[in-house]
Amino acid sequence: MPIHVEVVTQEKKIFDEPNADMVIIPAAEGEMGVLPHHAPVLTTLGFGELVVRKGNAEERFAIYGGVVDVRPDKVVVLADMAESSFAIDAEAIDAARRSAQEHMAKGLPPEQNREAAMALQRAELGLRVQRKMQSRPSILRIVSEDEPKKSGS
Repeated sequence: MPIHVEVVTQEKKIFDEPNADMVIIPAAEGEMGVLPHHAPVLTTLGFGELVVRKGNAEERFAIYGGVVDVRPDKVVVLADMAESSFAIDAEAIDAARRSAQEHMAKGLPPEQNREAAMALQRAELGLRVQRKMQSRPSILRIVSEDEPKKSGS
């Protein structure tokens, strides 16, 4: 029996896979692997990498906080922010990382330093997730049935 996985942000549903084999969740207490028939769990998400596996296909997301509802047949990730590894713009993230590092080096007030530190953490996580996908060319992307197909695919 497969497990249904949804990833939802405040703006929209960004992923829906009704037939996943496994989900690795970046829970606040550490990574949590979920297979079909998992015991129900409701927990908070930390900053980390969410991995959805279906056969030999894999989809990875940079997750920036939120909550996850795990049921025996469904996992619903309600992320504060999330990006698919296929949608991450490495150049934009690298620029954001440099900007955050510059802000932190200026000795700004604590509130602005916290914002810069969070921006830096988000940028580094996004780059880490994207690099993992680039280093695993044999892993295919899971394409949700709701997602429009790109020409040439």
